[in-house]
Amino acid sequence: MPHGFPLHVDVMAQCFCCRSLQPFRFASSSDQVVCPFCQKHLGSDKAERRDLEHIKMWSELVDDEQETHREYVAGAEATADADSAAIARLTAQVEQLSSVVAGEFDRTETGGVRELIETTVVRRAERNTELAHRQIDRLMAVLWRLDRLHHEDPERALHCVCGKSAAVCPENAALEPERTRLREWEQRNLALRDAGKRHALPLRAIAEP
Repeated sequence: MPHGFPLHVDVMAQCFCCRSLQPFRFASSSDQVVCPFCQKHLGSDKAERRDLEHIKMWSELVDDEQETHREYVAGAEATADADSAAIARLTAQVEQLSSVVAGEFDRTETGGVRELIETTVVRRAERNTELAHRQIDRLMAVLWRLDRLHHEDPERALHCVCGKSAAVCPENAALEPERTRLREWEQRNLALRDAGKRHALPLRAIAEP
C-alpha cells in the first residue's frame, strides 16, 4: 500500500507492525513502513516470534522511560536541596549586612544616607532570597504533581494509584523520602491559598478531583 511520507529525507514514522515511532528514509512511495526490527519477523508463520519480540521491545521502551523519570526526580531533589542551602546562606547574609550597615552608621549624623544604603543592600539580598524561594516552589510543585500520580492507593493496599505494586513503582519509591517535606510544603501553601495569598500550588492540579 503506497504511503504519503516524503522521499529521500529522514523522517520519524509509526511502524505499521510494532506501532512505535522509528526513523525512516524512503526511496519510493511503495516502500514498506516497517522498521528494521520488525522486518525479520514479517509473515504469518512468524507471528509468535513477532509478538514476543514486540513485547521485549516495548518493555525496553518502558524501562527507558522509567529511568528518565528516576533521573528527573533525583535531579529535582538535588536542586531543591541546593536551593534550600542557598536560601539559608542568603538569609544569614541579610542579617549580617543589616547589622554591619547599622553598626557603621548608627553613630553618625548621616541618617538619610545610612537609611538609603541599608535599604538598598537589604532589599537586594531579600530579592535574591525571594528568587531562591520561588525556584524551590517550582521544583516542589513538580514533585507534588508527580506524587498525585504515584502514591499508595487507599482502596488497594500495597499498590500505587498508577496500578503497579507500591514496592516496584520506581516513582513511588523515589518520592517516598521526600513525602514529609512535600506534605509540609503542601499544608503551608494550602494555608496561603485559603487566606487569599499567593501560593505555589498548581491551580489546574487543585481543580482535579
